[in-house]
Amino acid sequence: MTSDSSDEEFDSSDEFEDEDDIDLSAEDDDGDDGDDGDDGDDGDDGDDGDDDLDEIGAEGNRIVGGLPKGVLEYVARNIVDDPDGVFVETSERRQGEVELRLHVSPSDMGKVIGRRGRVAQALRQVVAAAGTKEGVRASLDIVD
Repeated sequence: MTSDSSDEEFDSSDEFEDEDDIDLSAEDDDGDDGDDGDDGDDGDDGDDGDDDLDEIGAEGNRIVGGLPKGVLEYVARNIVDDPDGVFVETSERRQGEVELRLHVSPSDMGKVIGRRGRVAQALRQVVAAAGTKEGVRASLDIVD
């Protein structure tokens, strides 16, 4: 058994000839060499800095109470007979407190309130939980 014949039979460069044609620089957009990112550069490497702006802009443009409002609209539209009659108003009271007002058509008011107010109470709990996940205190008023 000779090692020369086995090396000739399995040559990995023959199987993957197309790899040489692939430009691997497109995968690494930041231009560093794959280390921890601290290459002694002061940050002014000529790029437009979109990465930094995206991180700041994501928190700065957040709508306070957006998650509780979306959850309330979704659940209310699926409960009532007339989903087009559902409208949710939001108002920010104090820091970290949001008040949601649910408007539905008069014929659907009974479905939103429920027997002994059980549906309304469940909606309030769901809205409060969604607000807690977002880091705000959300309350719900059902208006006619």
